[in-house]
Amino acid sequence: MKRKVVVTGMGVISPIGNSAADFEAGIKAGKSGIGKITAFDTTGFDVTIAGEVKDFDPSQWFEKKDARKMCRFTQFAVAAASQALDQAGLLKDGRITCNPETAGVVLGNGIGGFEVVAESYRKLFNEGPRRMLPLTVPMMISNEAPGNVSIVFGLKGPAFTQITACASGTDALGQALDLIRVGRCEVAIAGGTEACVVPFAIGGFQMLKALSIKRCDTPEKASRPFDADRDGFVLGEASGVLVLESEEHAKRRDAAILAEFAGYGATADAYHITAPAPDGEGGSRAIVLALKDAGVKPEDVQYYNAHGTSTEINDPSETKMLKQAFKDHAYKLKISSTKSMTGHCIAGSGGLEAIACVLAIRGGFFPPTINLENPDPACDLDYVPNTVQYGPIETAVSGSLGFGGHNGVVVFKKYSA
Repeated sequence: MKRKVVVTGMGVISPIGNSAADFEAGIKAGKSGIGKITAFDTTGFDVTIAGEVKDFDPSQWFEKKDARKMCRFTQFAVAAASQALDQAGLLKDGRITCNPETAGVVLGNGIGGFEVVAESYRKLFNEGPRRMLPLTVPMMISNEAPGNVSIVFGLKGPAFTQITACASGTDALGQALDLIRVGRCEVAIAGGTEACVVPFAIGGFQMLKALSIKRCDTPEKASRPFDADRDGFVLGEASGVLVLESEEHAKRRDAAILAEFAGYGATADAYHITAPAPDGEGGSRAIVLALKDAGVKPEDVQYYNAHGTSTEINDPSETKMLKQAFKDHAYKLKISSTKSMTGHCIAGSGGLEAIACVLAIRGGFFPPTINLENPDPACDLDYVPNTVQYGPIETAVSGSLGFGGHNGVVVFKKYSA
């Protein structure tokens, strides 16, 4: 018997809101978080837009002196974890209140502290090695995020980083699920975080021809998954973090349970370093494995939060993937890409989109895919175009696909004791 795992807290830092409540309101309003890049001067770049986090003040969650020792992606993670732990009722005087030795953290990150890498390289080449930032190495590495979450809140269980590109946040949730199921943890803070709206990342993705360039003058229209006029994804930044607990642990402390985290599946395409398998076989298999792990049938699912990047290759491939996994039920599913509003937040996406599923289950709504004005004939499912829809949801699924052929899928259910 698998131990039941539940969600008791959620935290969000995103382009459409810096709390779970604001994120939910943004989704329901079909709000676009895409705009002109403000983080740096985009002169010389073809791409001048991104989904930036707005009005982020780290002093709301930790001291300024501590913020100076953290990269932006880590600041996002600590802030989101603080929100999630607070909602779960597990914080007192900034420290976790349960047994710290059975509380762990698993966070996905794809790129690390690019801004520190860039600044230290600049100093190295222009001023010499003695002028490099003293904390270059500990700030740039991806495990800085779970390490700092562990330190800040006093978590003494496992502290892991999951790196599977754009699937990192989803795979981190799956790893945390397994840690709780086998009894290594009673509580896990899990999700994803990313902050790579920096020249190096925009330039690199631009050279891959992966980013949208056609709508830099109307940025809110640029991310348009499943639309025939899409021309690439929009880079975003975000952190989405959930508090997961064994059901027994949550019940013992009379916690408010938000949803059941019921299943996880992961596969590899073994096909191409940047492109998903065109037939969608790998992603389809991940869905099938996740549903089996959750003990649910395809027809039990009402909502699927798609990877939905707004790229030429992904969207039709993902449509094939859904048809393979859900069979005829694919045409009855409500499917949407919240990346139409947030942009593609790389490792941050998996956590955000898992939270969107939990919010959808609790609120009985289907997030929209905004900017779906001219549907691609190859994408012929119900993508909840442009406007939120309402209806009961018992089971919601979220899928993430990463460079390297990584496929991760998670399943959430309405909680019943």
